[in-house]
Amino acid sequence: MTDFILPDIGEGVVECELLEWLVNEGDTVAEDQPVAEVMTDKATVQIPAMHGGVITRLYYQPGDIAKVHAPLFELKQHSEQSQPEQSEIETPRGSDPEPEPVNTDPVGAVETFILPDIGEGIVECEIVKWHVDEGDFVKEDDVVVEVMTDKAVVEIPAKHGGTLIRRYNEVGQVAKVHEALFELSATDATSSQTINSAPAITQTSPQIADKPAHGFQEGNVEPPKVIAGKVPASPAVRRLAKENNLTLDKITATGKKGRVLKQDVLNAMNQPVQKAEQPPASNTIDRGQGEGRTVALTPVQKAMAKQMTRSVSTIPHFTVSDELNMDGLIDLKASLADQFDSAGIKLTFMPFFIKALSLCLSAYPQFNARLSEDGNSMTYLTDHNIGFAVDGAAGLLVPNIKRVQSMSLMDIGQEMQRIVADAREGKVTGADLRDGTISISNVGVLGGTTATPIINHPELAIVALGKIQQLPRFDAQQNVVSQSIMQVSWSADHRVIDGATMVRFNNLWLDYLTNPLKMLSQLH
Repeated sequence: MTDFILPDIGEGVVECELLEWLVNEGDTVAEDQPVAEVMTDKATVQIPAMHGGVITRLYYQPGDIAKVHAPLFELKQHSEQSQPEQSEIETPRGSDPEPEPVNTDPVGAVETFILPDIGEGIVECEIVKWHVDEGDFVKEDDVVVEVMTDKAVVEIPAKHGGTLIRRYNEVGQVAKVHEALFELSATDATSSQTINSAPAITQTSPQIADKPAHGFQEGNVEPPKVIAGKVPASPAVRRLAKENNLTLDKITATGKKGRVLKQDVLNAMNQPVQKAEQPPASNTIDRGQGEGRTVALTPVQKAMAKQMTRSVSTIPHFTVSDELNMDGLIDLKASLADQFDSAGIKLTFMPFFIKALSLCLSAYPQFNARLSEDGNSMTYLTDHNIGFAVDGAAGLLVPNIKRVQSMSLMDIGQEMQRIVADAREGKVTGADLRDGTISISNVGVLGGTTATPIINHPELAIVALGKIQQLPRFDAQQNVVSQSIMQVSWSADHRVIDGATMVRFNNLWLDYLTNPLKMLSQLH
């Protein structure tokens, strides 16, 4: 039997909710067949079987919280089914079973750390920074290396204390998921503890192991090493406690065998700090500062913080603001509403903004491009993958609609409706979040008028939309009239987009939206 261990889904996720089992106990599954669907605080992920076999046990029920690095289900592989059971093995009469030699080599003296599946279909990442050199000693949970995916920067900690003896990649190189990242030599204490804790073997009662002690296959992890006097807790829980200046042995543990869980740390963080003995009251009124509280960021908030910090610190932003007369677009939207309703689509202004933006990208391809990291070359992209900010259940996300250049207004409205529904339920997939080429931020939906949007690296531009206001303006005959005005604010990467190009791009976009029939004439 093989326990399938829930892998590290990435971006700081330490637990997830089991939404649905796609198989039952006793079912036969093929390799890579989806077995379960789980939901993190960011997206829904399907967990496949690493090998073919029979599902013998499901450890959770739908709605339960499953922990990363804990068993999710038990699988009897096809190769195991042909092996005889222990009871079927006969020992010749008149002879005692000969004991197998005991391997006294330190178990796990050198451990190769395999880059885990970071989630969302990511198969590789770039080495950003090594925090330790070869030969350096690291403690358990110390950060060893920072890697960058196409979405966020992730810190990789050491699972055990020891000496770093080899780094397989250098800064700037690309590391592959499921390949070796570094080698760690375990501390002497860890090695001796592992040896001393091995069960005694008697000659009269030989045991046949159900599972290999080491050299496990992909999908398994070695059994946890229990060190005397050490409070059991996962690396993520230890890191959370350390970040909030909490000591594990002072936290009330609710897990099995005294294990400290994430919720235990959160409960300890929310407990009021015990006040020291107060001196005798005096006539002086104490106007000291009130007590604050510290809370850990969610994985989505952490990813956003790193992404925005990188964008602001590496991209010189150039901002252009203008106003858009929405009168023509309002009339066109009203005339098309019934047609969209009959197709089950609620028509908003966003499909018009997105399609007009795609037409402008065809005229100005430098806005739909990537600047190389060294700043020496540009890669022009074929597809217009236009992102839009969504305030979903997991926080602010920027999913994108793929290949807008080949879509109609109704196609855009339908796809946008699907993505928004997924975001509000916390089910946005990694595919919807990747490979955006330009973004729209609609601050006006909440009442804002202007903004200075931050570019979503590695994109080159973003536009923020304000709310629609009825404002006095002069018409062609110089009469003062009421017009529906929206403020729009652009930010562009000034390394490759100059001010004149940004203004021309904006003028074309405004022309399509102010005269929407002109835009419709450009649609295929």
